[in-house]
Amino acid sequence: MRKITKIFSRNEHAAIGIGTMIIFIAMVLVAGIAASVLIQTSSRLESQAMTTGQETTEEVSGGISIDDVTGHITTEMDMLGITVRCRAGSPDIDLNHTIIELTDGTTQVLLSYDYAGSAADSAEHFNATIDADADLFGTGNISLLTNEEFGIIVLEDPDSSLSQFNPVINRGDKVVLTVDADACFGTNGINVRQEVSGRVIPEIGSPGIIAFTTPASYSDTVYDLQ
Repeated sequence: MRKITKIFSRNEHAAIGIGTMIIFIAMVLVAGIAASVLIQTSSRLESQAMTTGQETTEEVSGGISIDDVTGHITTEMDMLGITVRCRAGSPDIDLNHTIIELTDGTTQVLLSYDYAGSAADSAEHFNATIDADADLFGTGNISLLTNEEFGIIVLEDPDSSLSQFNPVINRGDKVVLTVDADACFGTNGINVRQEVSGRVIPEIGSPGIIAFTTPASYSDTVYDLQ
């Protein structure tokens, strides 16, 4: 009788041990799955943080810097030349995806580089150099631009990154963005004592700010506005 009791007792202890082992294995599996999820999540967060940091750096340090804004006078201010370059640390800027926003308080225009692809109208859209007489506003046919587009005149391009169909500026490049003010603000162009503001907005990075007031009278042919 004692032997039978001992056998039953041993069997009960064995059953308890197997149950404990099953629970232990289940806990290990759950812990392994949880660890795998945490590792995947941390990797995804690290990758996203690196991407966000890189994009934030490009937005903060990158962008367009405006060196000068010049106006041309006939009887009114009929043309503008906006000299721009990349900011320090900026990635390459594609002028195909750059917008000029201008307003005189009454009219607001949005201009883009819209090269039509025709040899006949290439001069008002893109010029690799200034004309031989060094006349900025005599370069190309600025007066043929519309109220939806700007032209490009290359001043400096050491690495030849700028071309008619691929106008990309990078470190060391400097260009003039030309605007037909008559087309943008009416046949009288920009009047005297007129406040004009706007931005040159690149695809990535901070925009260049335009802000000037025209002189009280026009006695010269060219004015440095900003």
